[in-house]
Amino acid sequence: MQDFFAAIGLVLVVEGLVYGGFPGLAKRLAAEVLSMPENTLRIVGLAALAIGVGIVWLVRG
Repeated sequence: MQDFFAAIGLVLVVEGLVYGGFPGLAKRLAAEVLSMPENTLRIVGLAALAIGVGIVWLVRG
């Protein structure tokens, strides 16, 4: 459970860097996401999920 909370904390750090450090970029990225087809978003999301699982598997395995 400790690792889970550490992972959540790291996600918040990355989100904070994007929104706090580059708010204009965050707004442009949000506009891009709104214009993308759902299927593309689904594929990108699943790819990110697979890469994340792979990284965790390599680090923790």
